[in-house]
Amino acid sequence: MTTKHWEDSRAEIHKVVVGPWENNVFILRCKRSGDAVLLDAANEHELLLELCQGLGVRKVLETHGHQDHIQAVPQIRDAGYEVGITAADAARLPSYDFVLEDETVIEVGDLRLRTILTPGHTAGSMCFALEGSPILFSGDTLFPGGPGNTKPADADFDTIIRSIEDRLFSAFTPDTLVLPGHGLDTTIGKESPHLQEWIDRGW
Repeated sequence: MTTKHWEDSRAEIHKVVVGPWENNVFILRCKRSGDAVLLDAANEHELLLELCQGLGVRKVLETHGHQDHIQAVPQIRDAGYEVGITAADAARLPSYDFVLEDETVIEVGDLRLRTILTPGHTAGSMCFALEGSPILFSGDTLFPGGPGNTKPADADFDTIIRSIEDRLFSAFTPDTLVLPGHGLDTTIGKESPHLQEWIDRGW
């Protein structure tokens, strides 16, 4: 079941792990208004719908269009929740409601969630930063120990490295908490010293 994964005076983040690939699903909620967004309708739609109803979710944001991150999208949309994804990954979804543009702000009550296009794992992979708090939702772009998988034909290692270096490591402070699409949290400070190691090993 969901756990309250992180909070400060303005925001709370709930986390649940779903499906055979153990996807992390996060719900970011504004404490004052009660409004929330869900990141990655990955699987176990009945559980996710229960969380949406209980936590005040208004819309769903997809970090990218890989199958393990989108399996609950049809049921979520059927229940009346709008789903957004980047233009480059939109064709991967059976259906969606709006396109996520780079460097825009999604308001969640009083909270501001900024979009960061980080291609490489897929052409339209996107991260989300919580303005005013040290939080980065990295999807499958950045994990503890390296970048996301770039072995599929539509992925590219050089591109994901540029995304991580230019758009994440150069833009965020070392104490920024990184919440990835699978597995455990990390920080920018833990990962950034290892960039050259990843480049040298090629994955």
